[in-house]
Amino acid sequence: MSQSWEAFKRQHLERETVDVEGVAVPVPVDLPFGFQHRAEQLSASSSEDDVAELVGMLFGPDIYDQLVEAGLGAIGFLTLLMWGMAQGSGRDMTFSEAYEIVTSDDPGKAVARAVPQNRAARRAASKPRSTSTGARSSRTSAASTGSARKTSRA
Repeated sequence: MSQSWEAFKRQHLERETVDVEGVAVPVPVDLPFGFQHRAEQLSASSSEDDVAELVGMLFGPDIYDQLVEAGLGAIGFLTLLMWGMAQGSGRDMTFSEAYEIVTSDDPGKAVARAVPQNRAARRAASKPRSTSTGARSSRTSAASTGSARKTSRA
């Protein structure tokens, strides 16, 4: 029996919401493609447009304006973004934990500990780096994978 997309979506992808300053904010269940890269690019920015872009990517296009109208300030937005990034990465974080990270002395390191990296980044970080010995490479196979060399008869 085939399941409809709508039934699947209701069962697995529908997001619950939390109330933030009277605004129903969807809890992220995944990070949108490109979000983490964009967040890293904008990490040093405090521009209102940049915060609005990140909030829109993570929570939806109308949430930023609703929260501004409700009176949420800069620390509140940063706390909400930190919390949302953790939730979307699969880590259940409280708003208090997100606030502690945002207001810590080194939020960059705290963010790295709080938000798990993707699988490829975790694997790369756990593998020891290869080092050059200066020696020639050893042959990996006795069989040639290339075609026979044709010599010129000039």
